[in-house]
Amino acid sequence: MKHVAIIGAGPGGLAAARWLKSKGFAPELFESHSALGGQWNNSNPNSGVWPQMRTNTYLSTTHFSDLDYPDGTAIFPRNTEVLDHLTAFARAFDLEQGLHTGMTLRALERAGTGYRLTFDGPEGEHVVETDHVVVATGRYNKPTIPNVPGLDGFTGRLGVSHAFRHKNPEAYRGARVIIAGGAISALEVASDLAMLGAASVHIAQRRQRYVMPKMVRGVPFEYYGFTYAEATKVPPADEDAARADLRDFALRYGGDPAWYGAPAPDEDPLKAGFTGSQHYLNLVAEDRLRPVPWLARVDGQTVTFTDGTTTEADAILFGTGFDLNLPFLSDDIARTLEVTRKGLTLSDFTLHPDLPGLAFIGLFAQNGGYFPVIEAQARYLSYCWAGQIDCSGDRLRDGLEACRNEDHHAGYQNQHQMALRFARLSGTDPQGQVAPDLMAMVNASATTTVMYRLAGPDALPDAQARFERTFHRYGPKS
Repeated sequence: MKHVAIIGAGPGGLAAARWLKSKGFAPELFESHSALGGQWNNSNPNSGVWPQMRTNTYLSTTHFSDLDYPDGTAIFPRNTEVLDHLTAFARAFDLEQGLHTGMTLRALERAGTGYRLTFDGPEGEHVVETDHVVVATGRYNKPTIPNVPGLDGFTGRLGVSHAFRHKNPEAYRGARVIIAGGAISALEVASDLAMLGAASVHIAQRRQRYVMPKMVRGVPFEYYGFTYAEATKVPPADEDAARADLRDFALRYGGDPAWYGAPAPDEDPLKAGFTGSQHYLNLVAEDRLRPVPWLARVDGQTVTFTDGTTTEADAILFGTGFDLNLPFLSDDIARTLEVTRKGLTLSDFTLHPDLPGLAFIGLFAQNGGYFPVIEAQARYLSYCWAGQIDCSGDRLRDGLEACRNEDHHAGYQNQHQMALRFARLSGTDPQGQVAPDLMAMVNASATTTVMYRLAGPDALPDAQARFERTFHRYGPKS
């Protein structure tokens, strides 16, 4: 069996281990924390999950296709239930026998035709040499805080932090809090604190995005925004018409934030952008959340915004994103990958022809649940390395050009499009492989992992029954 070292035992690492193992590889998982789970283990220092957090993606887009959640699991599971799912998944495929915890990767460098990995472990330095390495360390573990004049001198009693470090919401009861940021984490933390008894919550944003709820008329938003049919659409030639259609979509399912009392977003939805939160707009309407412009400066406990208004604060929490975090790459490998603080140059987000045997899983920023995409990407990688699909140098070089031309890591990819990308590469796209009546259901479905086990390599015999059951339970009601 071919050995493969997998860095990280979160969803990406576990998916890679499961699928590579099925193709005859012997995976070893190296995890810096004391247990598996990655982001979904809230005791992990590299996790941004707070203990009370629920998922913002519905359960059928937040699990691997081999295992369902137990009966009775809520539509939006607790983070601990996701961790339980990952633990059950690892045990089902006997992945724990190859798991090494407390292993922090310090260096990844070339060694002959393979690679040398140097870890700091419980017993000191540990070196592994292997021909195959998968980096699955996650995209969201190096939080960034922008420069704000005077921020270092903030004297509020709860200090300055990032949403990634937010572990104790109860500490903010009765506090005057400023949340800075406009993406999901900022809105979710702000909503939680407003509902848990903070004295006041101001949310500072550079721009107001369109805000989509978790559910629309009892149906998870994924059945409106992340469907298979939407993933197959070719970008229209008329960009103005496309922008108008996208704005109509935003108003239909989320409404104009200005209707709730929030700032008006740019009419061009591509300039405004999208985010998600079930409670944010309603809390603004109730004056329990107060949108304000961006921070201009900080003087002690006084925060001044760009419109000149001020407020006193006990805490400032930033939900302002993450940089790519690959400090262990040798200079040679980093140059080959053209690594920046936001991305790297890869074919199909996964491989580089000049670095054979090295792969990356889940290191792109994305809108929507990662599980369907990570599983599809892990399958693609396993089929490549097993020789089932063409991963020759010429094809991968074309992929590098696509990465540069399309600027793959410049912004956020969309879940449904990414899953379909990997499914088409792997031959698991159900289009043309399933009966028309089933395909009609697929077209209207949210993107789930089971959808891509209906046909092609490694199809599941019970996939259709499970897919239809999920669709009828959670999908559109009319």
